[in-house]
Amino acid sequence: MSTDTVLSAATRVISRGEYRRERWRNGLGWTREILRVPDHDDWQVRLSIAEIEQDAAFSSFPGVERELVLLQGQGLRLRFADGALHTLLPPHDRLRFAGEAQVAGELVDGVTHDFNLMWRRDAIAAELLHRPLVGSMFFFTEADTAWAIHLLSGQAQFAGDTDLPPLEAGDTAWLAAGERRRFALHGGGELLAIRLAPR
Repeated sequence: MSTDTVLSAATRVISRGEYRRERWRNGLGWTREILRVPDHDDWQVRLSIAEIEQDAAFSSFPGVERELVLLQGQGLRLRFADGALHTLLPPHDRLRFAGEAQVAGELVDGVTHDFNLMWRRDAIAAELLHRPLVGSMFFFTEADTAWAIHLLSGQAQFAGDTDLPPLEAGDTAWLAAGERRRFALHGGGELLAIRLAPR
């Protein structure tokens, strides 16, 4: 399956109640999987929310880039085997790092929930943006451009001839690559917008 075909997986809204809760690859924690494209073990892009309830080593994902965004909680320290230490603090600190890096998560003060974007670095280019939503925001899909929109807070609705349902806080929209199309998102709150394209 080509990368273009992967990114053209059907446009849809995934409500937070549909996320699939499963164990981490290393068995040391839980995650709620939002989306994987394509939808099998050999995915190219994966979105999830890690539920970190105790200090634990992260799973290894060779060949994958990942970006972690603090969603809830007082903070998370990321301690790398090379000695680097990064602390994600509220509201919504983030860090991009290699999936094969040896890293342990240490809770600052209690449980955290963390948005986890992962993509195959040899096939996909990804850019994650954190933006306020005030009024309208426009997203353009192309033959080689898809978007994933995760609503952090507030409410939003796609306008026009789309049949996509409204987004509540915690929901995610997948806007597939394909014909050039403009999506107008109206509402108020904050969101993460992820632009994805073949490398």
